[in-house]
Amino acid sequence: MIFRAVGDGRPYPDHGYSSTRDWSELPPQQVKLADLVTTKSTLDLETLLSEDSTFYGDLFPHVVRYRDVLYLEDGMHRALRSALHHRSVIHARILDLDAS
Repeated sequence: MIFRAVGDGRPYPDHGYSSTRDWSELPPQQVKLADLVTTKSTLDLETLLSEDSTFYGDLFPHVVRYRDVLYLEDGMHRALRSALHHRSVIHARILDLDAS
């Protein structure tokens, strides 16, 4: 099992972090892939296999902690690429909604 669960949608309230600039204020932290719940149930294989899929975005996936669950909001392709390289941990920016 790569992820804790595969979800389809964001079960947490709108957090207001809409730009890469907002997310860049959060320092990257290590997170286990097995602790993440995805917010998308589908994947674009072409994006997964693309060499430059992070060229226009943040290098780090975006994760939201809500009710003690870590949701992978953005960066599923990067997380899966890490899993394909036998890595169980990634660096991600974590927005903690439980702390507010």
